[in-house]
Amino acid sequence: MDRKRNRGTLRQPAHLAMISGEFLTRSTVWISIVAYTIGCVVFATARRQPDGDRWTRLAWTTGCAALIAHMICAFQFYHSWSHEAAYAETARQTAAVFAINWGGGLFINYALAILWTTDVASWWFAGLNSYRRRPWMLTLLWHSFLIFIIFNATVVFKDGVTRWIGLLVSLTLGLCWVLISRQRSTVIL
Repeated sequence: MDRKRNRGTLRQPAHLAMISGEFLTRSTVWISIVAYTIGCVVFATARRQPDGDRWTRLAWTTGCAALIAHMICAFQFYHSWSHEAAYAETARQTAAVFAINWGGGLFINYALAILWTTDVASWWFAGLNSYRRRPWMLTLLWHSFLIFIIFNATVVFKDGVTRWIGLLVSLTLGLCWVLISRQRSTVIL
């Protein structure tokens, strides 16, 4: 009889755990990106309609939660909950693309999670109409940073089909924020 069953637990073989871990890690980041993109499209096309803002807030909340789930999965399945291992892997990936052995991108990811969580939480606490009343420069800087992260994660550090999808997503996001900016300028005039 299998010793693992005698202990009262059923464990997946290591290779199956990694396959499911890889699936969870990759799927959660794509859920995050797709949810954010859907939210931007709705925000750009809803033209200040409460239902549009409600759906945008829900999409961005889903995206933020999926990003946090992605980070948890990455630490669980790839880095054994070691900041040092995550830093070393980030440095390795950065060196492969830019020939600079720097793992500081990990801190940028931490900042992203903190800032997005703060952004979403403040929208929930301040009320549905509050997001469009925010200072425009703050909104523009925040979403430019988020799009920059998505572009780097999907275009700069990836290749093949992922790069092309990332480019399409990044262009879609850029177009959305151009539309939002134009709407804002017509309201101000």
